[in-house]
Amino acid sequence: MSTPSPSRLELLTKHIPPGQLLRYLITGVWNTLFGYGTFALFTLLLAPLGRQSYLLAVIPSSLINITVSFLGYKWFVFKTKGNYLREWVRCVAVYSTSIALNMALLPVFVFLIRHYSGYDRQAPYVAGAVLTFLTVVLSFFGHKHISFRQS
Repeated sequence: MSTPSPSRLELLTKHIPPGQLLRYLITGVWNTLFGYGTFALFTLLLAPLGRQSYLLAVIPSSLINITVSFLGYKWFVFKTKGNYLREWVRCVAVYSTSIALNMALLPVFVFLIRHYSGYDRQAPYVAGAVLTFLTVVLSFFGHKHISFRQS
């Protein structure tokens, strides 16, 4: 009797320790809600500065969100010991890619949403939500192989 061939999901996740992906997804849901909430809060607070103030909101919200995410990943997902500063710096490096991507794509998405939907004030919030999903996927692999790699 032959054994069934592994599914595509099994092939993609076979190198991930049991439970780690689930812990990452749970932590990711928290990070996403918290992160989007801080982005929305800073967007609201900085709105009096002008229509592009949402770009300024990325900076303080990102610094807060990176630190909160780092602690969740360190303590709950990857469970590494020590190396706080080194891992936090690596975490910042991983997230810097996401921040740069957001800074580049956010104005494009906001423009497109404003242009095609007519939602002027809501456009930065919708664009931020859409870009959040892209960063979730990129971040897992960055954190697994860069931020919290086991030497």
